[in-house]
Amino acid sequence: MALSGKVAYNTAAQVVSKIIGTLVSLAGVALITRYLGSYGFGYYTTAITFVTFFSIAGDLGLTLVTTQLISHPGADQHKLLSNLFTFRLLSALAILILAPIVVIFLPYAPLVKEGVTIAAVAFFFILLNQVFVSLFQKELKADRSAIAEIVSRFIMFFGIAMAAWFNWGLFGILWSMAIANFLSFVLSYYFSRPYAKIRLAFNWLIWKDILKRAWPFVLTIVLNLVYLRADILLLSLLKSPVEVGLYGAAYKVIDVLVSVPFLIGGTVLPILTLRWQAKEYDKYQRAWQKIFNATALLVWPVIIGVFVLATPIMTLVAGQDFILAGPILKILIIAVGGVFFSALFTYTMISFGYQRRLIGAYLFTALTSLILYFVLIPGYSYIGAAWVTVYSEIIMCFLAWFLVRRNSNLKAKMNIFMKAFFASIIMGLIVYYLPVNKVSLGGLSFSVIVGVILYAVALWSFKAIDKPMLKELASWKK
Repeated sequence: MALSGKVAYNTAAQVVSKIIGTLVSLAGVALITRYLGSYGFGYYTTAITFVTFFSIAGDLGLTLVTTQLISHPGADQHKLLSNLFTFRLLSALAILILAPIVVIFLPYAPLVKEGVTIAAVAFFFILLNQVFVSLFQKELKADRSAIAEIVSRFIMFFGIAMAAWFNWGLFGILWSMAIANFLSFVLSYYFSRPYAKIRLAFNWLIWKDILKRAWPFVLTIVLNLVYLRADILLLSLLKSPVEVGLYGAAYKVIDVLVSVPFLIGGTVLPILTLRWQAKEYDKYQRAWQKIFNATALLVWPVIIGVFVLATPIMTLVAGQDFILAGPILKILIIAVGGVFFSALFTYTMISFGYQRRLIGAYLFTALTSLILYFVLIPGYSYIGAAWVTVYSEIIMCFLAWFLVRRNSNLKAKMNIFMKAFFASIIMGLIVYYLPVNKVSLGGLSFSVIVGVILYAVALWSFKAIDKPMLKELASWKK
């Protein structure tokens, strides 16, 4: 299989699984919002966001460290993954157990505090699962993790439906998430056995290497947390659960979308790292440009399409009680562009081995964003929070690109980027003026299908895609 074909296949497997998972998850969100209402969904969002702080901190950068370690030529994959898994198990347990302790001292409702404990269990299995995701990405077997994710999403949806049907409340929904994540972990472990025999293991030399590699990621992750999640946390402390619920509903859509660039980045990081270490700079430039082009082709129609259809999307997904989340989504979707490209530039720096040089960019973004959150949220609530999120992602994107240019000779050719932009504008204008009721499922579906077709036709007309490109991406056979 050609390298580009392998990458395309693995990216496609992840994207397809993410699409299916997204549709199932959005159906789950539709059930939750309608069952809990904007007030109850505010409690749900608060509990999930609070634990997310500890979960992301508990990652300790091990997802990327795992990819780095097992991508080295001649690496003892069994020994490394066993030590990484044990390190992950103990560190995740130690950090996540803090969440239900810390929340006791905050002015949240008892329902939120109890929900945090259940959510911590759910996120524990997510953290454990990341070791297997890194393995599958390195082996270019992302379809394994895709299967595990799809199965877990359906199980979670079934659990949410049961919770709503039998009126199990917020706790029933959170336990559904915990059970689904546990089963995803079990499936991933089963799928990993042909590639690595993962056991509990402690080797001080390996653990020392893990810590040495992880600390720059830990610092950047903590700073990243400040500008990514401080908005919802401050909203939950300063505003009503209803406002938190509206913002959280729009953010659910964003959370789904921003996972895509990290899926792509995790797939291509081992390839870029090997080429950089081998000093194959021309091959690196060509591979990197293809990833840049693919990012542009993906992100522009998403931004324009969701901006045009934001209110119908939120109304259909979350219900009439969340119609005010539409304008919030219109603002937040702008940030998605920053996330897509900053993820690419960040993974580029990591492939150089220069992740420490990103710390200054994260520190500046975190501090300025935190100041803006405190200034704007009290007066402008979720609208202020949304615009600060846009600021933080865009500024991080530019800072990361500045560092890439400063530390390499990489150049981004903007031809495909601009063609994708103009094709998306054409698509967005036509979809906006379509004479259909976009709030209905049929009307929204029709608008999306028409948009996809228009975008593809525009790309073909602009020669942004051609037969040789499609043949290369379709070359999945050896």
